[in-house]
Amino acid sequence: MKKITLTLLLVTGFLSAFSQERYREDWDQIATKYEIPEWFKDAKFGIFIHWGVYSVPGYGSEWYARNMYIDENSSTSYHGNKGKQGPSNDYLYHVKTFGHPSKFGYKDFIPMFKAEHFDAAEWLDVFEKSGAKYIVPVAEHHDAFAMYNSSYTIWNSVDMGPKRDIIGELKKETAKRGMKFGVSSHLAFNQDFFTKKPELGNTAPKYSQLYGPIMKSSNEAPTAEFKDMWMKRTTELIDNYQPDILWFDFGWDRPEYAPEHLKLTTHYYNKALDWNKEVVLQGKNHKYESLAEGAYVHDMERSKSAVIRDFFWQTDTSVGKNSWGYVSNWESKETNTLIDDLVDIVSKNGSMLLNVGPKSDGTIPYDQQKVLLEMGDWLKINGEAIYGSRPFSIYGEGPTKIVEGHLSEGNNKDLGAEDIRYTMQGEQLYAFLMEWPKSNEILIKTLAKGNPNYTAKINTITMMGSDEVIKFKQTKEGLKVILPSYRPCNFAYGLKIN
Repeated sequence: MKKITLTLLLVTGFLSAFSQERYREDWDQIATKYEIPEWFKDAKFGIFIHWGVYSVPGYGSEWYARNMYIDENSSTSYHGNKGKQGPSNDYLYHVKTFGHPSKFGYKDFIPMFKAEHFDAAEWLDVFEKSGAKYIVPVAEHHDAFAMYNSSYTIWNSVDMGPKRDIIGELKKETAKRGMKFGVSSHLAFNQDFFTKKPELGNTAPKYSQLYGPIMKSSNEAPTAEFKDMWMKRTTELIDNYQPDILWFDFGWDRPEYAPEHLKLTTHYYNKALDWNKEVVLQGKNHKYESLAEGAYVHDMERSKSAVIRDFFWQTDTSVGKNSWGYVSNWESKETNTLIDDLVDIVSKNGSMLLNVGPKSDGTIPYDQQKVLLEMGDWLKINGEAIYGSRPFSIYGEGPTKIVEGHLSEGNNKDLGAEDIRYTMQGEQLYAFLMEWPKSNEILIKTLAKGNPNYTAKINTITMMGSDEVIKFKQTKEGLKVILPSYRPCNFAYGLKIN
């Protein structure tokens, strides 16, 4: 009887998936049919994980693989040093520490990438305590080393290095906690990533799946063979790991990939119908608009929106100021800055994907864990105004302006005592004070008597985490609020306006 029941359930699910309208290779049809899942709009906060072979040298950034080949004869600008021509600091460090790249190449770091202390359960314990609702580990970075079991490249974590299916282990542990699981692909830029010259020891055909094909010039159009390889590997990643989120870096944002954009999007969304899952495709549309508006979730790297956006969006940024992957001189941001960013993003109809960079042995450094755990403590108090919330009619008020643009976060200042951000939970309004005012009181100007934004009568005001009765007065100048005698948390302070 149990076998019959199970068979009927499987058949019913199979027929249900195919009874739905399938996605076609037509951007208009996809944009009309696709809906960003409510679970993603509710989640607000996820963890990005840059971990790979580049964590072994732990120098410069996750672009070490590229920069170590930019020698004294190179004319290539390198990551973090725009306009400067070789040799790169990474090349000089590599020669001094490991020898010339022709003698010790990037491939030689792979046996050193042992991940001997990696424990997916320990990672997920930290991520769960941080308050994150989804994770997105890097499945393959620009270096083309796959962190999963790939049948299309020998350069993968099952056959080499850790000799473990890192993506598979993380997916399994994520599911145990009821969290959503995604993967990111940065593979499209592999073709242009490495500087390849015979004297650097990275042009032999047997290394082409790692270092990429030999090109006549930089930024050359991807070959049909490379795009075919990219498509096969990315499709395999989708089919075998069934990710809830599929994230793409800038490398595929070029017109030559336009056919693959449409084909892959259609494939992913139709597979989701088969899995009976609601999924999220994320891209940057950086320089070239590779995806149709409404057909995906727009991602902004190390930057934020200055306004409330109609379509739900995401910021991806790192705990690290100076890198995404682990480096020995990693500088973690202040938790206050990241909490401010989270609240600001959520108030504008977005979510935050916050990156950590584990060490090559598989441990997450204490300073990174500390930031995540402090965010989790804050969310325990203020989460009711974050998770599942939606934007108010305006995002907030205050003098601090947000500078938009790719990689613009360094141009933005921390929000101050006059800056306020709003969220809504149904009819419930929340107002976040981004800094505690010295006077212990705040005047919220946009909630003045007679304002057009919030016309309901205010009966009571409380602060999340405090049980003190708050005194307030609404006048034509604003809503004057006397704050509690103590701070219930260490960062942005949430008022619940009833």
